[in-house]
Parts: sequence; C-alpha cells; structure tokens
Amino acid sequence: MFKKAQAWMDSVEKQPSQKKMDMRSDTWNVRSMYRAGSLKAVTVEVSKYKLGLVGVQVRWDRGGTERAGEYTFFYGKGNENHELGTGFFVHKRIVSSVMRAEFITDSISYIILKGRWCDIIIMNVHTPTEDKIDDLHKIGNDNGVRVVNFAILKNLTVKSTMFPHRNVHTFTWTSPDGKTQNQIDHIFIDRSWHSSILDVRSFRAADCDTDHYLVVGKVRETLTVSK
Repeated sequence: MFKKAQAWMDSVEKQPSQKKMDMRSDTWNVRSMYRAGSLKAVTVEVSKYKLGLVGVQVRWDRGGTERAGEYTFFYGKGNENHELGTGFFVHKRIVSSVMRAEFITDSISYIILKGRWCDIIIMNVHTPTEDKIDDLHKIGNDNGVRVVNFAILKNLTVKSTMFPHRNVHTFTWTSPDGKTQNQIDHIFIDRSWHSSILDVRSFRAADCDTDHYLVVGKVRETLTVSK
C-alpha cells in the first residue's frame, strides 16, 4: 500500500531559458548514508564524472533536501528497519528545471524536470536483490521476469543492455566474495523517446564503499532552466 507522497517544490522564479544539452544522468546503489561523511563521499564521486542528475538508492532515516557541493540532494525516508530509500542529486546548472520530486514509498520515487516540448519524468525504483541475481541477459529469477514483463507492459526499452561495451563496462554488481559479477542495475525509457539516450555504461572506479558500480547514461534533451 502506498504511503502519502512526500514532495519538494523548487521555489526559485526566474526568467526561463531553453538549454539543449547532452546530460550525463546515472543510477547508483550506494547502500547506506548512515556512516559519517557518506554524503560528502558520494558527492565527490558524482562530481568527478560531471553528472547532471543522479538517482541513488540509499538507506536513510529521514526525508528532505540538502545542499551537497554543487548539487541539491532530494531524498526520501527509508522504512522502519532503516532499509531501502531513494534520492536524487541534481546539479546546480539544471536544478531550476526541477518542478517537483515525490517519494511515493520507501523504494519508489520520481522527479519531474521542465522540458521544452513536455515535462520529463525520471523514476527511481529500488528492489531488494534476491539470492539468485537477476541478470537480464540470463533471466533466472522472479525479479528478472518481473522487470522484463514490466518493460513490455509499459512500452519501455531497457537501454542499459543495448550498447556494445566490454563486460567490465556492463557489469553493475560484484558479489561479496568477488567471484560473481552481473548486470542488475538498469536504465529504462519509453520507446517513443528511446533515441534520447545515446549511451549507457558502468564505471568501476567510482568508490563510496558499495558493491554496486556507477551506471551512467548520456541523455540528449532540452530543459527549461533559469538564467
């Protein structure tokens, strides 16, 4: 059952302008931000890759917004066991395009950006990893089947499996014993707009003490931002 949505509105009212850009947007399961200095560590890594918007899966005990270097961090509350939770890092150059961010449950959220032709909705969904990992190239459990069925039902394309990269740049997770690697973090887009995503790959060098890799998508879009 859905909880009441938490929402944050951007209150800045300035003269808007149109900005066409190739934006680097990503998803990253950073596991937990309870440790001291975790927010700063994630912000430093995100800044290195010059990312415009980052959807993160985190363990967090509250909801709100916070300045983090050149980013604004929108985040929702996890559950009572301090598990799950999602958030968005938005760079200052595009934060004025944020219309609102809503956190529906402890594992589902979305952020809406003002685009030139239509509003852009970016969803962030965090699902627990099953014992048998759901690599979409080898569907082996209920999670993987549900993901594929959802994509078909909602007319979505799984862009993270479409670009030719070496395995080292497609794997998104390594098991605790280091013996298993799989691609379990994904980027989807409506098929009508699938050409807006120019590339997707993972970056192993990004480090914030997590067993998931940073997954970056290159997106071509026109946003409405304040001058």
